Amino acid sequence: MKIVVASHNPVKIRAAEQAFALQFPGLPHDVMPASVASGVSDQPRSDDETRNGARNRALNACESMPGADYWVGLEGGIDSIDGDLMAFAWMAVLGPDGRIGEARTVTLPLPRAVKRLVDQGMELGDANDRVFATVNSKHQGGAFGLLTNGLYTREGVYTEALVVALVPFVSDLY
Repeated sequence: MKIVVASHNPVKIRAAEQAFALQFPGLPHDVMPASVASGVSDQPRSDDETRNGARNRALNACESMPGADYWVGLEGGIDSIDGDLMAFAWMAVLGPDGRIGEARTVTLPLPRAVKRLVDQGMELGDANDRVFATVNSKHQGGAFGLLTNGLYTREGVYTEALVVALVPFVSDLY
C-alpha cells in the first residue's frame, strides 16, 4: 500500500506509519513525504482554517503524487476560546475512491506566555521553543509532550486521530 503524507515532518510521517499499521495490520505499506501547499496561513487560527488546511494538503498531495492508495494531510492549528489559546490538529485522509476521512485531535490549553508570543505573530512551535527553552519541539513531542511531561506527545495524539480518520476505510458502515 502506497501512502503519501503531505509533510516532511518526521512526527507526522511516523504518526501516519503507525496509524496505517494499526488499521491495516499485516499489510505492508510504503509512506512517502510530499511538500504541498495547505492553502491556509502558516499558523491556522481557527478550527475551520485548520480543517481546510488538512483537507487541502491531502487533495494537493494526490495531485502532486497520483498513483498512491491514500493521501494524508495533517494540520496543526490554534484558536482562542474565552481568552485562552488552545492547540489542536486536524487529520484528513483521501482514499482511492475520492472519499475523505477526517478527525480532530484533543484540544490542549496553552500557557499565557505562549499565547503572548503567538499574539505577537510567532508560530506556535517557535513560541513553545522559546517558552520551554527547547529546539524544534514540533519535530519531537510538541506542546503536548512539553505540557504533559511526555504522557501525551504530538506523534501519539496525531496517530490516534489518524486511526479515527481511517475508520471510513475499514468499516463497512461507511
